[in-house]
Amino acid sequence: MVKKGIMIVAGSLILSLGINFFLIPDHVLDGGIIGIGMIANYIWGMKVGLTIICFSIPIFTLAWFYFRMYFYNSLHGLLVSSFSIDVLQGLRAYHLPLDPAVSSIIGGALVGGGIGLMLRHHTSTGGTDLLAQMIADWMKVNVGFVILAIDAVIIGAGGLLFSMETMLLSAITILSVGLVTMTFTSSRLLPEHPAS
Repeated sequence: MVKKGIMIVAGSLILSLGINFFLIPDHVLDGGIIGIGMIANYIWGMKVGLTIICFSIPIFTLAWFYFRMYFYNSLHGLLVSSFSIDVLQGLRAYHLPLDPAVSSIIGGALVGGGIGLMLRHHTSTGGTDLLAQMIADWMKVNVGFVILAIDAVIIGAGGLLFSMETMLLSAITILSVGLVTMTFTSSRLLPEHPAS
């Protein structure tokens, strides 16, 4: 339990570093609820972590009633990662003047590393990953496909709201997140799905 807690904190700090130091300064989006939080930050100046928690409430409510194990495995990751994102927002002022594509790759790799570290220890940041797990169980489809579909909608919205460059950089970020997450989780045994 202590090791799991340490991995949640470590994963959240790595993820927060990627978001605040590399992605947000270039107005790049990640996928999922994190991406929604970033859109809210770019448009209205809202705190990313707080927005993530607010948008996650309905998802966690569903999980509480229908997928209790997912609820317990994701709640701590959601709270710690969201808190870390907001606490470390001061890092944005010190970002490196890198090419936005390079920042997208590095930022995505750090986000993927943070998520992958948590997934290896049977926890997650919740959000749309949690929603995707529930949809995959309900519809009997691959969870990766559901996550990809949700991410595509979010970065597509980013393209409409901001620019084609934002959409392309966000696509690079999501690819980087996915590749690093797969690297971290490829050797772990998947946990059993709770009964629906």
